[in-house]
Amino acid sequence: MRRRHGAELAAWALTALVGGCVDIDELADTACPPQGSALTWDNFGKSFMDQWCVHCHGGPNGYSSRALNSREAVQANLQRVFVNAAAGNVAMPPGPNDPPRTERDKLAQWLSCGAK
Repeated sequence: MRRRHGAELAAWALTALVGGCVDIDELADTACPPQGSALTWDNFGKSFMDQWCVHCHGGPNGYSSRALNSREAVQANLQRVFVNAAAGNVAMPPGPNDPPRTERDKLAQWLSCGAK
């Protein structure tokens, strides 16, 4: 198991406490398809972040100091975003209204291809 830091550790610990044994999907285990991805910031990433993340991770008015409101900000946090919200990882967003698994899988693909 790899080392975990900060908010990632807190999200992992909470999930482990509530759900028992946790299996975290890792960015390194999710390959970008050989043909690349048609998903881009403009046709997927921005709308995903706006709908599910920016409320808390939007900068000065958000609950978190980690803003995810630009492609560059997401690219700087690929691993953190992946382990909290992509594929089978469901620590974020917190609450009863979560992205459907199909959207989390698209997020995983977009992140694994560099979130371009």
